[in-house]
Amino acid sequence: MKKGKIYVVGMGPGNKDNMTFRAYKAMEESDIIIGHKTYISLAEKIFPNKKMIKSAMKKEVERCEETLKLAEEGNIVALISSGDAGIYGMAGIMLEVALDSEIEVEIIPGITSANASGAVVGAPIMHDSVSISLSNLLTDWELIKKRVALASEGDFVISLYNPRSNGRPELINEAVEIMLQYKNKNTPVAIVRNTGREGENYDLTTLEKMLDFEINMFTTVIIGNSKTFIKKGKMITPRGYKVD
Repeated sequence: MKKGKIYVVGMGPGNKDNMTFRAYKAMEESDIIIGHKTYISLAEKIFPNKKMIKSAMKKEVERCEETLKLAEEGNIVALISSGDAGIYGMAGIMLEVALDSEIEVEIIPGITSANASGAVVGAPIMHDSVSISLSNLLTDWELIKKRVALASEGDFVISLYNPRSNGRPELINEAVEIMLQYKNKNTPVAIVRNTGREGENYDLTTLEKMLDFEINMFTTVIIGNSKTFIKKGKMITPRGYKVD
């Protein structure tokens, strides 16, 4: 029996153009691709003849256990995430689940949602930045609020992941209130939806007005720092270079 292996693959935003050669090669080499149903639907368009296994939300540990079992049976398995598998993805869980196994686990990085979304609107993450998920499913909301406050006080560019869902629509409202305590109300904000996928679109606005726009779980919100500006439809955070 051939020896199995696990690739934990960051697919990037979800289309072939924004997937690294390394990620594509790992998925192409794999016997089985497993992931959340949203990401499998994207992978099926790129690898229509591959065996795919769909998993539901909140089944991350079970997904990793199934991946390990398939690899121990001799399969090469690609466990996929959008963006980068090591940033809010499956890399950490898979490594923990496989710690006592002899199966090799290789992490394949990908283009993050913040990077891809930033490129859509210009260059908003040119200086020190942080990424904060507003999902409180696995992290206490009080801790998330503390991180939002400290990042705002430190004048970081902030990329918000999982900004709003049907089950917790009010959390982003509270996050904006916190940011307004430290950031100017006219701070530029980019709201990018469906980055790299069908229906990609965005709005450029301000911190004060950002809640007037559509924000959902397929949105990345980028809040600038005190130097960020918008000009000719581009959001730019200068790093300090002298531009004539």
